[in-house]
Amino acid sequence: MDVRMPGTDGLEATRRITAAVPGTAVLVLTMYEDDDTVFAAMRAGARGYLLKGADQAEIDRALRATAAGEAIFGPGVAARVLGYFAGPRPAAEVPFPELTPREREILDRVAAGERNGAIARALQLAPKTVSNHLSSIFTKLAVADRAEAIARAREGGFGRRPGP
Repeated sequence: MDVRMPGTDGLEATRRITAAVPGTAVLVLTMYEDDDTVFAAMRAGARGYLLKGADQAEIDRALRATAAGEAIFGPGVAARVLGYFAGPRPAAEVPFPELTPREREILDRVAAGERNGAIARALQLAPKTVSNHLSSIFTKLAVADRAEAIARAREGGFGRRPGP
């Protein structure tokens, strides 16, 4: 499975596959190696994560390992995952630290019930820019749609507007 694909993205496809057929082994083969994407894939249900450029023997080994129930990562990704868990945990001062400040601002407005056009006008952005930010937010939060993002955002304290 690749992370970015036309139509449904790979993370959403992984979520759907593992929900429909629990125990299905999904191996991600992608060019994206940032922590957010790796962890989003794992939250979506992937059992393995390799970077494009892996040789055929490594891909074959990873396919067999994930099919056998193992979790497998390419060497670079494995080092980053281990480093993440071995390092000190940062204090969770800000809800959704995986989001950029602009993404948190947009998520807050979405959780408050604002539509994309209103958000774009308020933040002086193009509507397409807001849509792109929302796609990134959905990926980083490993949510399938706007409603799920709103629910997560409200659990994190977003969407509250002061009264008049």
